[in-house]
Amino acid sequence: MFGIADYGAFVAAIVLFLAIPGPGNLALITSTSKGGVRGGLAATLGVIAGDQVLMWLAVAGVAALLVTYPAAFYAVQWLGAAYLAWLGWKLLTAKAGDAPVLHIRPRQYFQQALTITLLNPKAIVFYMAFFPLFVDPASHQGLITFGAMAATVAVLTFFYGLAAVLLTHFLAERVRANPRITQTLNKLAGVFLIGFGFKLAISK
Repeated sequence: MFGIADYGAFVAAIVLFLAIPGPGNLALITSTSKGGVRGGLAATLGVIAGDQVLMWLAVAGVAALLVTYPAAFYAVQWLGAAYLAWLGWKLLTAKAGDAPVLHIRPRQYFQQALTITLLNPKAIVFYMAFFPLFVDPASHQGLITFGAMAATVAVLTFFYGLAAVLLTHFLAERVRANPRITQTLNKLAGVFLIGFGFKLAISK
């Protein structure tokens, strides 16, 4: 289909990739908690935009560059790890009544999610290493093939993000009235972010 080796497997891989807990999911949850459904949807669009950038960079040959110069990949990896760890530390040490850690304004949900996605080595590895495996050299149709893959990723990410946003919003309405629960969730998110950063920093 459109030069994709196994479209069903490609869709399944994308869904599994989206469901794996990571910075992108935390960005959706945080944005929804702070900005409601509108903030969550803006973050979803930011994740989609970041994915599209990484995908088309892979198409442009950045994957080959990173393979040829491993130091370039490690630089991106360490930058992303440091950024995630910094966000995690801010959440972990925040006290009740403190200003929001990310200082996100209504117009920054998209920007924040886009930044987190672009600095997420997990996404970079996926699109620059795993993604090309689904291209069928025998029936490849150039931009048509890549366009179909990009559109599939965008549609799946949107519906996944919509489901995550609605679920988060539904739950948030029930815990917002309890500051202690909110504080605990912030610290838990901080621990996860620091853990993500550490894992990415030591991964090979």
